[in-house]
Amino acid sequence: MIQWGFIMEKKIYLITDISKYLKDLLANDPILNSLWITGEVSNFHHHNSGHMYFTLKDENSSISSIMFRSHNSKLTFDVEDGMKVNVHGYVSIYEPRGTYQLYVDDIEPAGKGALYLAYEQLKAKLEKEGLFTEEYKKNIPILPKKIGIVTSPTGAAIRDILSVVRRRFSNLYVLIVPSLVQGDAASSQIVNGIEYLNKRGDIDLIIVSRGGGSIEDLWAFNEENVARAIFKSSIPVISGVGHETDFTIADFTADLRAPTPSAAAELAISSRLELEKDLNNNHSRLINAIKNKLDNISNRVKIVTGKRIFFHPEELFAEKTQNLDDLSRQIEWNMEKKLNLFHEDFRLLNSKLESLSPLKTLSRGYSITSKKETIVDSINNIDIGDQIRTQIKDGQILSKVLETEGG
Repeated sequence: MIQWGFIMEKKIYLITDISKYLKDLLANDPILNSLWITGEVSNFHHHNSGHMYFTLKDENSSISSIMFRSHNSKLTFDVEDGMKVNVHGYVSIYEPRGTYQLYVDDIEPAGKGALYLAYEQLKAKLEKEGLFTEEYKKNIPILPKKIGIVTSPTGAAIRDILSVVRRRFSNLYVLIVPSLVQGDAASSQIVNGIEYLNKRGDIDLIIVSRGGGSIEDLWAFNEENVARAIFKSSIPVISGVGHETDFTIADFTADLRAPTPSAAAELAISSRLELEKDLNNNHSRLINAIKNKLDNISNRVKIVTGKRIFFHPEELFAEKTQNLDDLSRQIEWNMEKKLNLFHEDFRLLNSKLESLSPLKTLSRGYSITSKKETIVDSINNIDIGDQIRTQIKDGQILSKVLETEGG
């Protein structure tokens, strides 16, 4: 019996073929091609290339994720391990390893807005660096001569500020540095305005200001470059951004925070009426102080002029004069006593000297013979023919040696 069979060829695929096939399947899937996924970030790594690598996980599963630099450069906050996020992207196959992963093109914080999170992160960072520390705050001048204002030249903020200036001190010099106050280019223009005013050398105070708006509208004043420019400024800075309930990073780094643009102007300059009132009060206090001082001096003069010593000033020196006389007498007595002692000592020494004097010996009949000022005390010191001098009690005898005899 003959049995018939069919032999079918086996189809063998390369791994690369399977990876490409699965990648095409995922790309054509309407869900996996564009979806939002929520989870917790772990194993986060921001590579030197700029790309972000992390794992997105929930309680039971995880998926490897990548966000290329072209996408993550637009983020307004820092991604960190443990952060709850919602991510958008697509699922695909990474062919070299044959694993599927999530390619992310957008991330937003879960539960908090991205801008709010970025605000909190930057605030914590700058606070840790000390940019909000009170000891670095510069004093606001009482009455600045020139104020530089960085703001929009057409916005409500500048109108409010100028209205306050005209009302409180109309002759104050104000320099407006035009700047965008919202949008991508606003922060760099605000920084340029602050730096320009610092370079001028004639500005006493800077106001950085804009009117109210949403957090997106005010975001330029939450940028790190604006905060650092305010902190770096050698001129005191007042921030007047938004409404009273709005707080920006610029408010924390500024030397003084005003709740509104109008309040910034009021804090920057004193009212002319208030100054005049203060000057009048100070003038009155000064006059009263001078009068009190003069009255006090006058009373002291009366007391002094009424004293006996004022009419007889010589009595001031009476005791001193008496002490001087006593000292003078004491010196005279001591000198006389000292001279007497010296005189007595001299007398005793003179007596001793006279008793030892050769003249005393001569008075008893003795004589002294000398040759050329040298005493002759031996016959060996003299020769026949020598001139000699003999001293006796009442004179001298000059003679010539004719002969010598030994003893």
